[in-house]
Amino acid sequence: MPAYKFEALDVNGKAKSGLIDADNAKAARAQLRAQALVPLEVVSVAQAANDGRASRFSRHVFSSTERSVWTRQMAGLVGSGLPLERALTALIDDAEDPRQRELVAHLRSEVNAGSPFARALASAPREFDEVYRAVVAAGEQSGALGTVLEKLADDLEERQSLKAKLIGATLYPAIVSLIAVVIVVFLVTYVVPQVASVFAGSKRALPLLTLLMLGVSAFIRQWGWLILLAAAIGGGMFAYSLRNEAVRLRFDAFWLRLPLIGRLARGYNAARFAATLAMLAAAGVPILKALQAAAETLGNRAMRADAIAALVQVREGAPLANALAAKKRFPGLLPMFARLGEQTGTLPQMLQRAATQLSLEVQRRAMALATLLEPLLIVAMGGMVMLIVLAVLLPIIQLNTWVK
Repeated sequence: MPAYKFEALDVNGKAKSGLIDADNAKAARAQLRAQALVPLEVVSVAQAANDGRASRFSRHVFSSTERSVWTRQMAGLVGSGLPLERALTALIDDAEDPRQRELVAHLRSEVNAGSPFARALASAPREFDEVYRAVVAAGEQSGALGTVLEKLADDLEERQSLKAKLIGATLYPAIVSLIAVVIVVFLVTYVVPQVASVFAGSKRALPLLTLLMLGVSAFIRQWGWLILLAAAIGGGMFAYSLRNEAVRLRFDAFWLRLPLIGRLARGYNAARFAATLAMLAAAGVPILKALQAAAETLGNRAMRADAIAALVQVREGAPLANALAAKKRFPGLLPMFARLGEQTGTLPQMLQRAATQLSLEVQRRAMALATLLEPLLIVAMGGMVMLIVLAVLLPIIQLNTWVK
């Protein structure tokens, strides 16, 4: 039975809204009138979901954290033996966000109409990606949907945890850099000219450092807006050029060749690829389909191209380990564990172990890089401030010398 969202007026003229199950819109209006409500608008939740999906700029219904929590709740309800339709009903009642309530109601109406859960999820592709749907479909086919959803929730939480740790490691250096730029610009454009103006009437030549700082100050005050405008235009053009697949491929390949950041990027993408592949293989998804879905999760286009090339080799009969080893962008740890898994018949477990080790290595390197950057940024900021202070103090010291 499909779900409908409605807006109506009660006997006191107050507006009410919510969800109602009915065979069609006419039946939904009849139910509202039976409840002493005057229906103003009755719209199918499926139609509302399609309208919302049409806008590419619309906000996601589930955030990354909310999706992992929702998956964990589904896993608990289904794993406890509750039918899928009743589990979705329980989550509708538990949802506080109206958009989440409408989405889950739409999923329930699709399931009630006879669609498999994976096909119902496919009606909301912005919220549930191809990997998510493939894992759910494998769980339905194997009859272990609760267990598969539990593993899926674990994977989503681990991915979110790794991303949060990387952001946390880079947040402090970014804040220090921003504050340093603001302080230096303020000193150069305001403090230095104010102090130097005191000595403007003097016939004595100012120190070289002060003259250089005054020149920099005058340049920034006169052309700073143009520099910011050019930077904004250049950034916009660069972002637009990255929409071209060939340009994005070359940029991502260059990014992987960078000394420190490139190694972090390779490790992060490889960990995500291995974890997704392990989860899909453990759920019973065929290896070729699992490779295709895992490749789509790679944000780096160069590594995605390597994963698809490895998929072609596997389709032609090559072992997965040999196909991955031929692609040098993947860390050597991944094909080594894949080979062990193929030899022992424990490929999902070995891939998950590789993903765990790669994630730990990425976290360790990110923390080490952040620890190294913090004192370097502080020293650089201190050096810039020291030069500005010297440019201000040197004329004063010179004036004292003249007085003596």
